[in-house]
Amino acid sequence: MTEIRSKALIALGGNLPSAKGAPKYTLIAAIAEISRRGLYVQLLSRFFHTPCFPAGAGPDYVNAVIQVGSDLLPDELLAILHEIEVDFARVRDQRWGMRTLDLDLIAVGKQILPDDGIYRQWLELAMADQLRQAPDQLILPHPRLQDRGFVLVPLCDIAPDWIHPVSGLSAAEMLAALSEAAVAEVRPL
Repeated sequence: MTEIRSKALIALGGNLPSAKGAPKYTLIAAIAEISRRGLYVQLLSRFFHTPCFPAGAGPDYVNAVIQVGSDLLPDELLAILHEIEVDFARVRDQRWGMRTLDLDLIAVGKQILPDDGIYRQWLELAMADQLRQAPDQLILPHPRLQDRGFVLVPLCDIAPDWIHPVSGLSAAEMLAALSEAAVAEVRPL
């Protein structure tokens, strides 16, 4: 048996059908594929219905979060997630566009990558710049996770006590900091 070096949190989402069917079934099949690729799925949130972000950009999403155990380095794990997205017909032609499957690596253990300075640059990036720019390297933890109900609600479903390695806040504390409206729009399926 392979040694589990770290626990990783992965946010899953989709708002277009795939060959597996509606987004819910795509996420189910993607989780099975993640397991087939040698990642040990330890925890799985419920599935949630979430309005499209940004508003009006397409059909609503189905979102979930999983925790996996892995002996892979974060870049290796991300490469597998990108391969799975391609297998499910993910097309990357627009930032925050519609998609069959989105697998976001949101955290790996307590790692801050590539370093604290670059992480903070992406954390503090203005919204207008977020729409135009994507990092060319892995940034961990995901610099937008504390802003997104569609990540925090499912994350709190499985790991409310998870501590953000930069802010020191728990997932539950980050969720409590969101507006009531942002939390209310994320509904269990």
